[in-house]
Amino acid sequence: MPRLASVACSYADVVRAPSYFPLWLSQLVSGFGDTLHYVALVVLDFQITGRGVAVAVLVAAEVVPVLLLGPVAGVVIDRFDRKTVLISADLGRAALVASLVWPQGAWHAYAVAAGLAVGNAFFNPTVQAVIPAITTPDQRLAANPVAWSTGRLVQIVAAATAGGLIALVGTDAAFAINAASFVGSALLIARLRVPPHAGQVGADATRGLAGYLADARAGLTFARRDRFVSRLLVVQTLASLATGATGAMLVVLAERHLRLPPSGFGWLLGAIGAGALLGPLIPNALAGGDRAARWLFVPYVVRGIGDVLLAVVTPLPAALLILFVYGVGTSTGAVVFATAVQRAVPDAVRGRVYTLLDAAWNAARLLSLAGGAVLVDAVGVRPVFWLGGTLLVLAGLLGLALLGRDDGRPRGADGSGANSPTIAHVAADRVWQPGAEGTNP
Repeated sequence: MPRLASVACSYADVVRAPSYFPLWLSQLVSGFGDTLHYVALVVLDFQITGRGVAVAVLVAAEVVPVLLLGPVAGVVIDRFDRKTVLISADLGRAALVASLVWPQGAWHAYAVAAGLAVGNAFFNPTVQAVIPAITTPDQRLAANPVAWSTGRLVQIVAAATAGGLIALVGTDAAFAINAASFVGSALLIARLRVPPHAGQVGADATRGLAGYLADARAGLTFARRDRFVSRLLVVQTLASLATGATGAMLVVLAERHLRLPPSGFGWLLGAIGAGALLGPLIPNALAGGDRAARWLFVPYVVRGIGDVLLAVVTPLPAALLILFVYGVGTSTGAVVFATAVQRAVPDAVRGRVYTLLDAAWNAARLLSLAGGAVLVDAVGVRPVFWLGGTLLVLAGLLGLALLGRDDGRPRGADGSGANSPTIAHVAADRVWQPGAEGTNP
């Protein structure tokens, strides 16, 4: 109990910190709008096309820009003022979303989805890169869990609101609210005091294409030579191959295996969301500042076993319990990843490493989605969960074998040491929504 009380106080303290509060509040405001937008965009796309496959096209429109722009975004984040990058991404996304108030057809929805993905490719890694500059090490141990938990709570509330709002006034209102949330986020971020970062100081912004390519190559070289980064890339890619299909096919499992009505799928998502609220509290409450690899990869093993069990059990209470544990493990690993990155990656290359891991995750996710769709039609949904769960267990065990002795603390600054800075990436927006888990299963 004393530790829990101390954790609760540290959460309150970091939220009240003037250096962090505007960023935290901006993420809550934007997260509410994003969730409304996500539901409304799927509804609008289906209304226009009348085809379920259109949703898959939307997913592809969100993933492909991340793959193409990752190297560019990483260089921009590491060379230019990060506060300006955040505000520009918010305002650009606000304009895109506002255009959907007057939809022009399915192509318009896909174009906006792709444009938002471009903005996210710049915005999300920059947020993670900025947090170490505006918080102390002790504050970061609380900042990541409190941001995650409050963000999941806002998303749950927004998801519950979205259905009623769209039913009453249509999708236009949801898009208008999301556009306003981006503007509100930009105004809050404008209040932040973000000091110049290592890559920005003395950077020659006029070096042209050759300079960008050189910076991109430097980021790849760091990732290849760094012991933790290179190994984590392998583990994360394997984990994404395992979870891309199972996350997207949860709705199919609910209908064909669990025999649930359409509302039952919402119950499954609710169980994941409830677990995601609790998960961030576990490492701080039980282990203080410990961020060893067991907090990174054991959740993989737990969720992998859960995916296999989901394909075996049929009682709804058992499925809800499994998914609750799934949500706990997902969010526990997510906040540990965020803290490890912010503590250990050199500031000058942080943006490039974040975007590299993001691109690798999304490439594997796209392959997994394609493979899962083929397997579901060929052999059914249960083998997809058996295969995905087994693969995720193997990813967790591989992570523990390769990095299990690593304590997540830097032992070098140039990426060439025996165990140079720890690197990981968390972009777990809509973690409880199928197929959008981010970089931590």
